[in-house]
Amino acid sequence: MQANPIYYTEQHFAFADSVRKFVEKEINPYINEWDEAETFPRELYQKAAAIGLIGMGFDEKYGGIADTDAFHVLLASIELAKCGSGGLGASLLSHSIGAPPINHFASEEIKQNVLTKILAGEKISALAITEPGGGSDVATLQTKAVKEGDDYIVTGEKTFITSGMRADYYTVAVRTDPEAKGANGISMLLIDAKSEGITKSKLDKMGWWCSDTAHLHFDQVRVPVKNMLGAENMGFLVIMNNFNMERFFLAASSYGFALTCYEEALEWSRERRTFGKRLVDHQVVRHKLVDMATRLTTTRALLEDTAYRLGKPELQGNELIAQICMLKNVATQTMQFCADAAVQTLGGMGFMRGTKSERIYREVKVNMIGGGAEEIMKDLASRQLGY
Repeated sequence: MQANPIYYTEQHFAFADSVRKFVEKEINPYINEWDEAETFPRELYQKAAAIGLIGMGFDEKYGGIADTDAFHVLLASIELAKCGSGGLGASLLSHSIGAPPINHFASEEIKQNVLTKILAGEKISALAITEPGGGSDVATLQTKAVKEGDDYIVTGEKTFITSGMRADYYTVAVRTDPEAKGANGISMLLIDAKSEGITKSKLDKMGWWCSDTAHLHFDQVRVPVKNMLGAENMGFLVIMNNFNMERFFLAASSYGFALTCYEEALEWSRERRTFGKRLVDHQVVRHKLVDMATRLTTTRALLEDTAYRLGKPELQGNELIAQICMLKNVATQTMQFCADAAVQTLGGMGFMRGTKSERIYREVKVNMIGGGAEEIMKDLASRQLGY
């Protein structure tokens, strides 16, 4: 599962090395403890910002690192996955879906006052789109924002919000035109999480334990009109602008977790002895490892091809959207297969808390559902391809 050298520069590998060292020093020694405690220290955001992990793809003017591409995202995702905790990455990088609308559509004042603090790791950003009755169907959202003088009055609910408990700012999808149907009449607002009228409840999950996930309730929350991100009633375009990289990141992370499972299983099979020989000396185990390696190799090839296309405007369009949908499904299926195979290879130890494969096994489904479930991805891909 080596990187294809035609795609990478020395800068790519240097960045990956800095993330690898960050994970080994700042995360790996503590991740089991954090996962059991269902949290991690807030100062980790600033440490991540210091190595450029938070600033990837954002404008340098606000503390970002603009000279990065999808290959930086791919390599960073792989290295971060080696801690074996999807929850850590999900919350640490929740700004990667919460902050792009600020970066692309907020006023200069908001960028200076809010985005700079997010990219410095001083403030935390979360995206709030999903609602209790809507799931992936963004066009049906019910949270409404009614203009009253210089404010919008926001009422409604959001659920499954990553970093919802600890976030300082929410990027929220609201309906500003109650008469409009479907995707029309939707806007995006930046809402201070400390605003009066917001209540939040912690949600307990199968996996992603150290990532806080929340249900949010907005009760007559006043939000300044200047906090509109983009034009009023054009929020659906803001939302769609986010999806390609969110899904690519989920695919890259899924590959990273699959690779972590494979490496843990390979190491165990070389050390564990059964019936007088190492596990890896049994043909059935070698075949299982080859099956894992086959899926990893094919997934990596599709990831790298997609990353290349993301950097070429002339290659973007409906076919790329379809490819990203297919990539997400392929990568999460690879994660599912490798997590299952690794736990099986580790045997009883794979069922014990503390092994990376056990934790990843519990987190497979959220990757297959988050950012658009498999069924949604297939349907979207079919429509992009004109079926």
